[in-house]
Amino acid sequence: MCGIIGIVGTAPVAPRLVEGLRRMEYRGYDSAGVCTIDHGELIRRRAPGKLMNLVAELEVHPAPGHTGIAHTRWATHGAPTAANAHPHATGELALVHNGIIENFRQLKEGLTARGRTFESETDTEVVAHLLSERVEAGESPEAAVAAVLPQLRGAFALAIAFRQFPDMLIGARLGSPLVVGYGEGETYLGSDALALAPLTQRITYLEEGDWVIITRDGAQIRDADNNPVAREIVTSGASAIATEKGNYRHFMQKEIFEQPTVVAQTLHSYVRQGDQSVALPQFDFDLSAIRRVTIVACGTSYYAGMVAKYWFEQFARVPVDIDFASEFRYREPVLEPGGLALFISQSGETADTLAALRHCKAEGQTIAVVVNVPTSSMAREADLLLPTHAGPEIGVASTKAFTCQLAVLAALSAHLAVKKGRMNRAEEIAVVSHMLQVPAALNAALDHDEEIAAMAHLIAPARDVLYLGRGADFPLALEGALKLKEISYIHAEGYASGEMKHGPIALIDESVPVIVLAPSGPLFEKTVSNMQEVRARGGKIVLISDAEGLAEAGDDCIATIEMPRVHPLIAPIVYAVPVQLLAYHVALVKGTDVDQPRNLAKSVTVE
Repeated sequence: MCGIIGIVGTAPVAPRLVEGLRRMEYRGYDSAGVCTIDHGELIRRRAPGKLMNLVAELEVHPAPGHTGIAHTRWATHGAPTAANAHPHATGELALVHNGIIENFRQLKEGLTARGRTFESETDTEVVAHLLSERVEAGESPEAAVAAVLPQLRGAFALAIAFRQFPDMLIGARLGSPLVVGYGEGETYLGSDALALAPLTQRITYLEEGDWVIITRDGAQIRDADNNPVAREIVTSGASAIATEKGNYRHFMQKEIFEQPTVVAQTLHSYVRQGDQSVALPQFDFDLSAIRRVTIVACGTSYYAGMVAKYWFEQFARVPVDIDFASEFRYREPVLEPGGLALFISQSGETADTLAALRHCKAEGQTIAVVVNVPTSSMAREADLLLPTHAGPEIGVASTKAFTCQLAVLAALSAHLAVKKGRMNRAEEIAVVSHMLQVPAALNAALDHDEEIAAMAHLIAPARDVLYLGRGADFPLALEGALKLKEISYIHAEGYASGEMKHGPIALIDESVPVIVLAPSGPLFEKTVSNMQEVRARGGKIVLISDAEGLAEAGDDCIATIEMPRVHPLIAPIVYAVPVQLLAYHVALVKGTDVDQPRNLAKSVTVE
C-alpha cells in the first residue's frame, strides 16, 4: 500500500516530506520520491529501494521549495526502478498515486496517438499526461482535474503539484484513502492521519469521489459531481510516539509485547465488569433476528474469522459462511435475507474486502465491521462498527491487530448467543470471567520469549515447516504458518491435525519440523495420535501446550513451549503469542527484514 504526503507550507518542505514517508514505511514500499516547486520549476528526486536511498539522493541533489509532494511506491505496473518511482512528471505538473488505473492501456494508446511520450511502465503516468494536455492547452488546474477524473477507472488517491501554481496542491480519492490536514498557515495531504501526526491533529477524511484544492489558507472540497461540499474537521488522535520502537529492536517485537495492554483495552470496550456482561456499541437493528453470518476477510484477518466461525456456531448456534475477500464476489454467493455480513480488516481500506462489503450492502445484508481504524472507509459504511483498540500497527506482519480482532469476535459471539437465547446468565458470567483472564494469560505466554529465541535455530535451517492444530486451534496453525512465511521466507503450511494423513504426511521426514498447537482438553488425545504418526516418520516435533499436555506428550519432541492453562474459548488468543514469537526469532536467525518483509504491503488497496 503506497504512501502519499503533500505540503503547502511556509518553510522548506523536503525534510518534512521525507519524515512523512518514514512514518508510512510500515505500509510497504520498494521505491520513493519527492517533488517540490521552486521558482517556477519542478524539482524531482527519486530512488529505488529503501528510504535511505532517497535521503542520500537529496543530500547530493537537494529539493528546495515550500510546496511539494512525496510518495513511497509498492510496485504494481513496472519494476521498482527509479524511472517507475513516483512522482511522475511532465513539463507542467507532477503527481503521486496510490491505487491502480484499470483502463490505463486504452488511455495510453490515445495519448501516444496524440504524440505524448512516456518515460515509465506505470499506469500512473497516463494521469499526468491527461492532465498536462489540458493545462498546456490553457485550462486551469481545477478544470483539468474535473475533466480527467471521470475518465479514470479503478482506484486512486492522487496528489498533484502544478509548476505555475506553487501555492496550491490538488488531491483526489476513489477507493483509496486520502486525508486533509490543517496547520497554522499550512495545509497538508496524507494517506492517513499517522503520516500527518507531527504536523497537525486537525484533519478531514475525504469521502469517496471527493477531490480537494489545498492552499496555505485551507481547503476547498468538491464531490464527484464537482459540487462544493463541507466535510467535518476532526481531531485525529494519531500520535507521533506510536511510530517509535522505544527500547525494542523491531516494531513487530514491540507490538507482540503490547498485546496484554491493547487486548485489555479492547475487552474493556466490550465487557461490563460491574455486572459481568457483554455489550456492543449502539446499533439500530435486531441482532436476535440474524439468521446467518457471512464472514469476509483477507490474510491474518481471515484466520481471525475462521476462529469466529467456531465461536458463533458453538455458542450462538448461528450458521456461518466464511470467504476470502478476493474470491467472494466472483463466486456469486447466495445471500439470504436477514443475514449479517461481517468484515474484518486492520486498516479498513483493503480493496477486496471493501468491494465485498459494498456488494453485500447492495444485496440487503446488515453490515458489521471489525476494524482497527474507526475512521476508515469500511467503518464509515458499517451498520455496526466494532473497533479494535490495538493502536497503530507498524510491522507489516499483523500481531496485536489479530489478537484484538479475536477479542472483539469473542465478545460478539457471546453477545449474539445471549440475544439468540442460546446463553443463559450464568453462562454469560462464566464467559466474561474467561475473557477477563486473557491479558494475564498473554503476559504468561510472553514470559517464554527467551526459550523460544533459544530454540529458533532448530527451525531456521528448514526449507519446509508444518503447523498442526484441531478445532479453533486449526486457524492458529494457519496463522503460525503465515507468520513464518511472511518474515522468514521459509515455506510453511498449516493443517487440521486430522487431515495430515490425507496428504501432508507424505512431506514428513527428518528435515521437516512440525509445530503442534495442542492445549489439553477433549481433542488432545487425537492430536497426540497425530504426533505419533509424525514421530514414526522421523518428523521433528515442537509441541505448544500447557503443563498437563506437555507432561502427557512432551517426550521425544525437539522442543516444547509451555502455555498457561486456559479455557478453550480464549486459547486461540493466547496461543497466538508463541507462533508470533517463533516466527520473529526464526527471522532474526535468518537475518531477514522483520518489519518490512520483501514484496509485502501492510494493506492491499488494489485488487
